[in-house]
Amino acid sequence: MTKVATELNSPWSMVELPNGTWIVTERDGHVVIIKGSKQTRIKLPLVNLYVAGQGGLLDVVLAPDFAQSKQVFFTYAQGELEANRLLVVSATFDGQSFSNLTTVYKVQTDKGTPQHYAGRLLVLPDNSLLLTSGDGFDYREQAQVLTSQLGKILRFNMNGSIPSDNPFVNHSQDSAKVVFSLGHRNPQGLVYDYDRQQIIGHEHGPAGGDELNIINAGKNYGWPVITFGRDYSRARISPFIEYKGMLKPNVDWTPSIAPSGMAYYGTHQKAFPSLHQHVLVTTLVDKKVYAINVADGQFTQSHILPEVSGRLRDVLVTKDGEIAILSDGQQAQLMLVSAVPK
Repeated sequence: MTKVATELNSPWSMVELPNGTWIVTERDGHVVIIKGSKQTRIKLPLVNLYVAGQGGLLDVVLAPDFAQSKQVFFTYAQGELEANRLLVVSATFDGQSFSNLTTVYKVQTDKGTPQHYAGRLLVLPDNSLLLTSGDGFDYREQAQVLTSQLGKILRFNMNGSIPSDNPFVNHSQDSAKVVFSLGHRNPQGLVYDYDRQQIIGHEHGPAGGDELNIINAGKNYGWPVITFGRDYSRARISPFIEYKGMLKPNVDWTPSIAPSGMAYYGTHQKAFPSLHQHVLVTTLVDKKVYAINVADGQFTQSHILPEVSGRLRDVLVTKDGEIAILSDGQQAQLMLVSAVPK
């Protein structure tokens, strides 16, 4: 295991650029640029960044044509306690700084809590974007309201327009047209499995009830009507663990492991052949990395990389098939695990 970066301040996500440079987001609005042994920390000029609770600067992904466009996408919490929301912005990265910050999409439902933003972004093969939007903690019933954008996965184009094949594109209200799936609590893992051409997501439950789901357009994933979890007071949230028209999770984690990041290890990657067609999941409570087989129909799980422990925030598979792990909190690290040479 190699330490790529140290002394990170509450990092949330990372990307590797084609030239080997790393970009790491920190929730207070800073981005750390890592080139070899050099770390440079710069503050993004984000409009009305809201840093509280789980809010702040969150995800970062590259545009598919980054090598030409130099375009990067970020998600962040904007506003104040009384009214805050999730935003997606794009920026141009010249190798040293970010410019041309432009709002791509603003979640249309405000909330008055600093929790459950979700905030994970995924570029699909058709170059549309998926964004996970949490239920806001105190607003969980809105996860079942189609015109609310809380507790949803949203889909839009890179310019913020609505794809014509979205499942609810013919709805009378614009807020529903962008909804891809509903019934989510706080989904922070989202990947594309290119081997089976499917979207996979995971989300935090309350006390228990963490989930992994195969995500399909227009489907309802049940929160808070169906859940294996309990409220933090141990009160029962719902009497149902199944309900007509709602999908049960492919994996339920009770007690909670607190899944954070997720990466897909596909057959194109060569460094760890035993991980082919697995999703890799970092956890905050279990403090481990898990591999879940998404090809065997049973979603069998195993604890991998025992040399990596602690609260783990994110995971990424590099272009060379190595596994990058981002730890959580103060004095966090970006670590790189390579295959043992034969």
